Amino acid sequence: MAQMKTTMQTDNMKFKRFTRKKFCRFCADKTDFIDYKDVKTLKGYITERGKVLPSRMTGTCAKHQRELTTAIKRARNIAILSFMEK
Repeated sequence: MAQMKTTMQTDNMKFKRFTRKKFCRFCADKTDFIDYKDVKTLKGYITERGKVLPSRMTGTCAKHQRELTTAIKRARNIAILSFMEK
């Protein structure tokens, strides 16, 4: 029984990876609002197909994720940002 327990522990340790805690970049920089004219920042949160990356991938908090999506939508509507990359 004890031998079985040690083999299970070694199996679990093989797959354990170090993952860095994601943090909200906007909270860390203490930005007041997300500017829709800042295309360089917005492009980092969009995939090649034009989809907005979820907060579980980027690490943004809920408040800034909502602001980010509205900024991306505004930039798309006035043609600063394309709906889809070519």
